[in-house]
Amino acid sequence: MSDNQTEHSESDEELFEHYRIQADPGQDPLRIDKFLMDRIPNTSRTKLQDAAIEGNIRVNDQKVKANYKVKPDDDISIVLPYPKREIELIPENIPLDILYEDDHMIILNKSSNMVVHPGYGNYTGTMVNALIHHFENLPEAKGAIPGRPGLVHRLDKNTTGVMVIAKTERALANLSLQFFERTIDRRYVALAWGDIEEDGMIEGHIGRSLKNRKVMTVFPEGDYGKEARTRYKVLERLTYVTLVECKLETGRTHQIRAHFQHINHPLFNDPEYGGNKILKGTQFSKYKQFVMNNFDMLPRQALHARKLELTHPHTGERMNFESEIPADLSAVLERWRNYISHR
Repeated sequence: MSDNQTEHSESDEELFEHYRIQADPGQDPLRIDKFLMDRIPNTSRTKLQDAAIEGNIRVNDQKVKANYKVKPDDDISIVLPYPKREIELIPENIPLDILYEDDHMIILNKSSNMVVHPGYGNYTGTMVNALIHHFENLPEAKGAIPGRPGLVHRLDKNTTGVMVIAKTERALANLSLQFFERTIDRRYVALAWGDIEEDGMIEGHIGRSLKNRKVMTVFPEGDYGKEARTRYKVLERLTYVTLVECKLETGRTHQIRAHFQHINHPLFNDPEYGGNKILKGTQFSKYKQFVMNNFDMLPRQALHARKLELTHPHTGERMNFESEIPADLSAVLERWRNYISHR
């Protein structure tokens, strides 16, 4: 072994694998810095390019440059010369609304203003903190991001409704596969701005916004982001807003919120996607006050995960769980009905 090889081997021992990502079998050629921007939270293209320059991005165990084009089934890893910050999971006695529980899984009705898992800026007070207080040991999937034990999906902080949590490794693997194969049926109700005339499907790749990394954007051309499809049907038209049911055919971050903004019907009072302004209606001050009062009553995006249908990971039984529309959204819907009926 040459001196250079020895030096290379010794430096590798000090590197820590922070992320490992497998490219999809149908992955289109895409620069690796763009590819990773959509998959690694709280990063930037500049940081990724710097990591590539330092030799910290590897594909199939080989160092690559930032302009490397990702290919189908590539095994991509990011290794950095310092350990990833471990998030300490602290049990907290936070009330949970439990719809169902057995030895394999737990079905929760998530409240608004609750972050699902600890992360940057939210290290306590999360659903995971409450769960580890509720039962001592939750499984963590191989390669999962630390701080998300037992989680196979999530809801945004201010989205309410049904969630499933795995309690065993077997259940976690089984439920994760059901989500991957899209055999789990998820139905949401959403109140969107505008008069949506008919049922339909929204299609368009979703990826992190190139202008604001905190939100997602639809990329219709499909050269960035991940494929996303949202099927919806109209439940109730209220002239200036429409109540819809959404069926997720893919599960992307902020999928419903980004898709409805894309078709110019952002969700009612959704601050990140432009729904917290008066987008439809009259110019009368009485109407404006009415909308602002509704915003006060529903201080979040009008989105609720109403139904979750899955196959039990142990018994194989098909099970259906539902959550009633929460009080804040229900009250705003009733106010809209009364307003429209008395116009």
